[in-house]
Amino acid sequence: MKLTIWGAARTVTGSMHLLDVGGRRVLLDCGLYQGRRAEAAERNRNLPFDPAGLDAVILSHAHLDHAGTIPTLVKRGFQGEVYSTAATADLCRYMLQDSGHIQEMDCQIVNKRRKNGEPCVEPLYTQADAIAALGHFASVPYDRTFTAAPGVQFRFLEAGHILGSAQVALTLTENGTTRRLDFTGDLGRKNFPVTRDPASLPPADALIIESTYGNRRHSEVGSVKDAILQVVKRAYDRGGKIVCPAFAVGRTQGLVSILHDLFNEGKLPPMPLFVDSPLAVNATNVFALHPECLDAETLAKVRKGGDPFGFARLTYITAAEDSRRLNDRPGPFMVMSASGMCEAGRILHHLRHSVEDPKNLLLFVGFQAEHTLGRRLAEGAKIAKIYGVEYPVRAEVARIDGLSAHADKDDLVAAARALPGKPRVFVVHGEEEQCLSLAESLRAGGLPQVEAPLRGQSFAL
Repeated sequence: MKLTIWGAARTVTGSMHLLDVGGRRVLLDCGLYQGRRAEAAERNRNLPFDPAGLDAVILSHAHLDHAGTIPTLVKRGFQGEVYSTAATADLCRYMLQDSGHIQEMDCQIVNKRRKNGEPCVEPLYTQADAIAALGHFASVPYDRTFTAAPGVQFRFLEAGHILGSAQVALTLTENGTTRRLDFTGDLGRKNFPVTRDPASLPPADALIIESTYGNRRHSEVGSVKDAILQVVKRAYDRGGKIVCPAFAVGRTQGLVSILHDLFNEGKLPPMPLFVDSPLAVNATNVFALHPECLDAETLAKVRKGGDPFGFARLTYITAAEDSRRLNDRPGPFMVMSASGMCEAGRILHHLRHSVEDPKNLLLFVGFQAEHTLGRRLAEGAKIAKIYGVEYPVRAEVARIDGLSAHADKDDLVAAARALPGKPRVFVVHGEEEQCLSLAESLRAGGLPQVEAPLRGQSFAL
């Protein structure tokens, strides 16, 4: 039996890990790679294996860097099942269609501006391709054992990252030999609002663990609220627009909940709040469908008929013409829009109309992958290149990392060391510095077999 790391190898995006067990092939996650445009296009269009040869996909959660290449997989001949939790399947129903639609729209914009002789840009997949992929999803409840393929059994456990996110405990059998493999997916934080705490993983011979914040410690949620209050109030006082790139699933809901608390406490003056993302609107509806994924505090508020997320304060925008009207609306107001890394979607439209005004605020509250526009802006870029046009950045830029739904260094080390014995550990889903740092911390903590794989590297289990 063999494990091959085809994505999220010393980088954060593109999660994709291939298991070969007794002649069967099962993929853990099938995510979009995000980074330099040419490299991302190359990786996402050219899969490193034959999709038709896969027996199944086991999906940890709905974020596109874990699920966003599933339509391409199906388009190229995959015939098997995509196993996920019910909440993940419901979120993917919206997220994958939204991804296909955005790709189609963005290609139209780029193609209108192409120079004579330049070839047309084609989307990786269309909305129709995404709909076809949804027919392959099979929902699996937490804490029950299922068979993905002969010799490959798995069980989902709560990951605490976003609604429906799961860790995967696998039992692999080949020629009478059995090995146990745990996969964290994206591991969440304990005592974090809305989602349940991550579950403890069962004993295993090997562990695949993420490392997004592999050498960092998070701030407490209370200090994050104070930081948000300070920057938002500063922009409010000067009459600016607050533009916030936010992941439509998880981050938007968490940020709205904090703003709701600040308004209720009288610390933040009332101002218009807009969520300009059809996906975020649909994702919010999915939260209401899955109380089994909510923590006890949030569930209690829901049962009392309250508004735990503060969604009643929001104006949701779905129509494109309503989105464009915000361009002429005077501040102060706040708009949250996807994509969270500023690589596609309506956030580019809002950035284009706000980056040049020093009254405005660009507020980053989520992880920004290397080589994305969001990362460049968050690190102080003076020029924003949007749809091929360069705009000078004069708006204030603020970055607040403490809202991350990823486990930090201490949580990750604790999760790995909690496993009995000394399992072999594969550190993935982190930029090289984070990945290598966590690997060293795990070795120093008494785990002697720790790998930080390169893309395409295979390991016998």
